[in-house]
Amino acid sequence: MASHTAYPVYEFHTTLESYQLHKLNQMLVFLVKENEFYRSKLTGITLPLRSMDDLLQLPFTTKQELVDDQTQFPPYGKNHTYPIQSYARYHQTSGTSGRPLKVLDTKESWEWWETCWEEVFRSSGINKNDTVFLAFSFGPFIGFWGGFEAAKKIGAFVICAGSQTSKERLATMMENNATVLLCTPSYALHLAEVAEDMDLDLPNSSIKTIITAGEPGGSVPSIRRQIETAWGAKLYDHVGMTEMGAYGYSCQTQNGIHVNESQFIVEILNMETSEPVKHGEKGELVLTNLGRYGYPLIRYRTGDVVINHQEKCPCKNHFRFLPGGIIGRADDMVVIRGINIYPSSIEAIVREYPEIKEFRIIYYTSGDMDQIKVQFETTDDRVEKKLSSELRERVGLRIETEAVEPGVLPRFSMKAKRVMDQRNNRITI
Repeated sequence: MASHTAYPVYEFHTTLESYQLHKLNQMLVFLVKENEFYRSKLTGITLPLRSMDDLLQLPFTTKQELVDDQTQFPPYGKNHTYPIQSYARYHQTSGTSGRPLKVLDTKESWEWWETCWEEVFRSSGINKNDTVFLAFSFGPFIGFWGGFEAAKKIGAFVICAGSQTSKERLATMMENNATVLLCTPSYALHLAEVAEDMDLDLPNSSIKTIITAGEPGGSVPSIRRQIETAWGAKLYDHVGMTEMGAYGYSCQTQNGIHVNESQFIVEILNMETSEPVKHGEKGELVLTNLGRYGYPLIRYRTGDVVINHQEKCPCKNHFRFLPGGIIGRADDMVVIRGINIYPSSIEAIVREYPEIKEFRIIYYTSGDMDQIKVQFETTDDRVEKKLSSELRERVGLRIETEAVEPGVLPRFSMKAKRVMDQRNNRITI
């Protein structure tokens, strides 16, 4: 828990803002000298910065810049500060919204990742007495690699189930009395569905804590409630990005996400004007990492939409609190008949119906008008009418609904792809 308010700078202790400014200036001075990508971006900036207000002088970094950098200077681009011989880990983004980014970490940068993940475990109450089950495939996706390393570091017993089927994973969990499950929200729901077919009593199993990541959901009350009911466990959310780091986690109140401000600087900006948004308004999350010298990011536009909240969380953690966690993705938003639609908003409503096992959102064009349809699996004939009415009332738009047979829609073990964009021959996203 980050309840303390004093942070070490040399032999002194200071405020969080002064600590961040010190760490930021250390990094900026280093990057101007050693990092080709940021040397050119920071041309004309007077260092050191005198206050955190000077942060606004620094240019943004975008994902497209990073992709273009790696295209122009393959394979890793110029934002990798050190010679290739200095790096120890390779990861890449999922590529769901474009070309995958290749991200390397030095030994020191990877230890920084572990430190960030330790904060996730601490906030979730995980310790050396737990058995942590990682239900995901080990590959270049960074997702739970950091979780695996941090779990080892805190002394927990770690079980990896990369090559197992869902049934095998459930059996291994039960046989080894795993207490903690790490997976995506979608996969937690899918495992519960498989467990039901296997006649497993999940609510009375050894799993007491679930940490989800990889997609929005863990901070959405309806999704969290459905997962916790199915498992009889408490769910904690975690957010991070391959290119940025493991920056956020939920606390015991489970009302949203705390950003680890000892390692990240937070800004929430209007997506059109780039100005800070007011309290209670939605904006784009812009982050700066402070400890990843091997792959730094300054004022990175994450594309994540969050609510700017100035008040402190009741849990007494003084780090920045984002109620509801990640509300959606800026690049996921579509406008249908004048209404802004985020897939996560649709899912929040759908997940209020435990009778619905899986769903899919389809955007399509009828005549000259863009339309939206929600397909869902259920065996309850009464659900469709209720869902249709609920969607229209809360979204403010008539949304077509279609019930399909159970088992028709795809399941996902990693990031779910529940949106099909068929407008004017667009592709699945």
